[in-house]
Amino acid sequence: MAEQHIIQKIRVKNELGLHTRPATLIVKLLQEVKSEVFFTYKKETINAKSILSILILAAPKNACITIKVKGEDAQATMDRLVESFENCFGEGGMGVS
Repeated sequence: MAEQHIIQKIRVKNELGLHTRPATLIVKLLQEVKSEVFFTYKKETINAKSILSILILAAPKNACITIKVKGEDAQATMDRLVESFENCFGEGGMGVS
């Protein structure tokens, strides 16, 4: 399968931003994927497979993050990430703004 490069912007909907719980869920989600995944916020780009890097990014609610996925399973990986962000990582109605 050919390697894909996908870039998409997404807004953080969680009331507390990308805190420990969503960061943990992102890292767990990405453990099984082959693609490289990076988040960019305020000119800082981090490896999204690192919980510490996600926490250091300190993206608050309503932050616009650029997700870059590179690899053979890039589309499936991006789809799962977007769904997780849209569902506020299972944190209930906190995504309403």
